[in-house]
Amino acid sequence: MMRKTSVILLSAATGAALTLFVTQPRSVLMGSSARAATSDTYRQLNLFGDVFERVRSDYVEKPDDSKLVESAISGMLTGLDPHSSYMDAKSFRDMQVQTRGEFGGLGIEVTMEDGLIKVVSPIDDTPASKAGIMANDIITNLDDEAVQGLTLNQAVEKMRGPVNTKIRLKIIRKGQDNPIEVTLVRDNIRVRSVRARVEADDIAYIRITTFNEQTTEGLKREINNLSNQIGDKLKGYIIDLRNNPGGLLEEAVTVSDSFLERGEIVSTRGRNAEETQRRAAHTGDQTKGKPIIVLVNGGSASASEIVAGALQDHKRATLVGTRSFGKGSVQTIIPLGSGNGALRLTTARYYTPSGKSIQAKGIVPDIEVLQDVPDELKSRTDTKGEASLRGHLKTNDGDEKTGSQSYVPPDAKDDKALKTAADLLHGIKSTATAAPTGDKAAVDNKPATKAAN
Repeated sequence: MMRKTSVILLSAATGAALTLFVTQPRSVLMGSSARAATSDTYRQLNLFGDVFERVRSDYVEKPDDSKLVESAISGMLTGLDPHSSYMDAKSFRDMQVQTRGEFGGLGIEVTMEDGLIKVVSPIDDTPASKAGIMANDIITNLDDEAVQGLTLNQAVEKMRGPVNTKIRLKIIRKGQDNPIEVTLVRDNIRVRSVRARVEADDIAYIRITTFNEQTTEGLKREINNLSNQIGDKLKGYIIDLRNNPGGLLEEAVTVSDSFLERGEIVSTRGRNAEETQRRAAHTGDQTKGKPIIVLVNGGSASASEIVAGALQDHKRATLVGTRSFGKGSVQTIIPLGSGNGALRLTTARYYTPSGKSIQAKGIVPDIEVLQDVPDELKSRTDTKGEASLRGHLKTNDGDEKTGSQSYVPPDAKDDKALKTAADLLHGIKSTATAAPTGDKAAVDNKPATKAAN
């Protein structure tokens, strides 16, 4: 395995040198410098080989060669920035399931409680809901194996599996004297990344929790459902991106496109100028020009910041909440062949339509609203943001910002940002005196004051 890894690295270095020679007429003048750099690379690779062999022969216990190589690769990538990493074969499969938003399973959202699996809620029209599994059910056994002692991830992995395969669950339900046993047949489950409801009888509230392959489809479906349900009295849309950690760049683009008629959505810029790509909107605003309020906070990152930045720059939406996380980089997933996992490698920075990089800065809402946080949670409700991550990509101007509040009240009646958004759509509060894009304005229309003290 060591030899194979070395060949790949050396082939890459040789290919780069060949390309330079072919494309740069002045390469003859730079030959000695290039040769010196290549020689230094060989020396470093020889050093790695020496250390590898010394560990194999002298470590107190016989190490696993493949684990040594994986750890070396992981160390190399994590030393670049906080978002580059190596995924082994299992992690790569898990990531693919997460981004697809689709898997063979039962259709239940679960959590771990006292070492047992507790059902948060069954997903509509899935094997779990059809079998009558209920919120707060406690799952004690999967087939003949006790759940106690398993981690949450291990239990979830056992519940997932190929479509049309069976699994038997033993359940304890409050009010039932004896455990319930039920056999379920796994089906194709789609993760609900978009949830929606009618707010105050005339507002369409849509929450996007992540950006996977199902997100744009789910968004369009909910926009259509809510517009039909509310009808002519529809005042506008609240798009809730709070604590959304991001996801697929393509989905961020198509979600933004759903609200825009024209204009740039985002540009990505790699190491070389020719790698710059610009993504533009197509005609067809799904909301037919209705007002939009976007909710953001310190947990809104990456793809959610692309959407918020695009709508803010085009003045298509008013942003309400607290400054976003500030992850302004793009990662490319590079498969390494069967059984070898993949690289997650930072390959570009992204920029909002106005040309702003939000890396280590975040997006500042048009109207800042702070939530009332319970005393016992005050020390845990702020997100430090990208700027606090060790090894993060630096800003070009050196101006970095810390994180911000990321608390969202569990009860909607206590949610000040949500109330502010509803008031704006109802015309109770005005954005007429809001500061220009990227600055803050208070909800009481007094510049430079905070809305929720």
